[in-house]
Amino acid sequence: MNRDLKPLLEVAERTTMTPQEKEEQRRSFAFGNTAIENDRITREMIESEADQLAAEEPHVPGRHQTP
Repeated sequence: MNRDLKPLLEVAERTTMTPQEKEEQRRSFAFGNTAIENDRITREMIESEADQLAAEEPHVPGRHQTP
């Protein structure tokens, strides 16, 4: 393994993402993968669809629900 990479991997192993960071990562992943196949896909489209899905779901894992 590359000596420069090892310390970065060790830090990454100890890092815990917040629910907001996970959601941002999920949306970024969705955009990156869909935009490869269709260059008409925009980040705004991904944001809009993700917001709609979140509004429809009664519970999103990793998010705190208020009663």
